[in-house]
Amino acid sequence: MSKVVINSYEDFQQYVGQVLGASDYVELPQERINMFADATLDHQWIHVDIEKAKAESPFGQTIAHGYLTLSMLPYLWDQIIEVNNLERMMNYGMDKMKFAQPVLSGQHIRMVTKLEELANLRGAIKTTIKFTIEIQETGKKALEGLATFIYYFKS
Repeated sequence: MSKVVINSYEDFQQYVGQVLGASDYVELPQERINMFADATLDHQWIHVDIEKAKAESPFGQTIAHGYLTLSMLPYLWDQIIEVNNLERMMNYGMDKMKFAQPVLSGQHIRMVTKLEELANLRGAIKTTIKFTIEIQETGKKALEGLATFIYYFKS
């Protein structure tokens, strides 16, 4: 599927209530999980201790941090949409996030998005995107929620 291309508020308007697309799948290998643990200082054993996770985890192996899964959102979003003619863009907020299923080390995730709401704020465009992060190997949802972005188009 090709990217949705947006150049203006009017371009966004035509997608309200519609699925915008799905990203490619990306793997969350143990190496990425370990780097995330180092970056966030979250070295909980269920994420980084392979042997203990094999022996004691209900999943039989390590799992990705939920916030690592969430942090993949900008990378995955960039595969779905291309917004041009911008002065700037801001992450505004996250709502109704639910971590539904853990992502096991080595599994692949992708994001599916829908444009829930759109508001013209006199020069800024507020978009609310419903996102679902899916696990390729199980077909289940890992994470879902609403992401709000504000776009400032050039005059």
